[in-house]
Amino acid sequence: MTRRALALTLIPATFALAACGGAGDAKTVDGKGPITVTANDSACDVARTEAPAGQIEFTVANKGTKVNEFYVYASGDRIMGEVENIAPGLSRTFHVEIAEPGKYETACKPGMVGKGIRSTFTVTGASAAPQTDDAKLKAATASYARFVASQSDALLARTTEFVALVKAGKVDEAKALYPVARSYWERIEPVAESFGDLDPKIDGREDVVEEGMKFTGYHRLEQDLWVKGLQADSNAIADQLLADVTTIVTEAKKVEFNGLQLANGSKALLDEMATGKITGEEERYSHTDLWDFAANWEGSKGAIAALRPVLEERDAALVASYDKRAAALDALVAKHQKGDGYQLYTELTPVEVRALSDALDAVAEDVSKVAGVVASQ
Repeated sequence: MTRRALALTLIPATFALAACGGAGDAKTVDGKGPITVTANDSACDVARTEAPAGQIEFTVANKGTKVNEFYVYASGDRIMGEVENIAPGLSRTFHVEIAEPGKYETACKPGMVGKGIRSTFTVTGASAAPQTDDAKLKAATASYARFVASQSDALLARTTEFVALVKAGKVDEAKALYPVARSYWERIEPVAESFGDLDPKIDGREDVVEEGMKFTGYHRLEQDLWVKGLQADSNAIADQLLADVTTIVTEAKKVEFNGLQLANGSKALLDEMATGKITGEEERYSHTDLWDFAANWEGSKGAIAALRPVLEERDAALVASYDKRAAALDALVAKHQKGDGYQLYTELTPVEVRALSDALDAVAEDVSKVAGVVASQ
């Protein structure tokens, strides 16, 4: 599970944009300009706690010793915008466009765990109309919405089959289908993760117990299938998983996207690959992490593919660099294909893991620039 997410727009009200990149020395004049956030291992100091509706810029500096994240939440812990994987001593900047005035929350997450260090954030003024009149951006978001809808339908279909196999006690067949079903989740992970507690219920690893939550969802069934054997409550866990996935699929199809959301969703998937998949942490019982890695990569490429006409028009050099680096990562992923799937993570050598990590870092460098290109309209 990751707590990183693509900011969502639910019909018809609130719009959110997030753009991440390297932060310079932000200047704030008369209460305007970037809002400085100073984060450490025990504090989250937000310089201003209100802003007018529209685009809001944050500059987050990590002064602590742990990797940190920063979130803006609407009610129900719906993620409006976030920036993750901020290493100690580094700063990141991002934009969130919030159309509706009201009460929101900001949160720093030292160590990238828990509910975070939260504060109230107020959006003032009148509702702000979202921006996007660019025909190419509209076509891109429509294309990506179709991608999300198709992946959502497949996610529900495959999870339904997986749950039926678990409940029938068909362990080997359930094991075979497990990484296939999860691939659809992983391709649209930033979208799926934005719906509050549904994400940890569906995709939470055993660590969620430390955060006061029950261990449920895919990874609980993964543990049952590969380690503990099916338990007395496995059927109930399976039923709840299917109910939660059904809800996610319904909600995902209500989402309206914009270009910055696609750009940052693509980067969020690469961050997820770097912090959860390349480490072998995600699928700790089945070791099917490369299935997830490949699916995250496919989802990231899908968002960039939708934006490609915009990017080619505005920054052809960036597209050329991305294409070269993406091809290198494609080739490495293909090396680890095995039959209809991929090698187990435990079959990789340290050298192979390092090669994947280096190629991922290279392509992430280009993708981190995409939001800035999209925002330059």
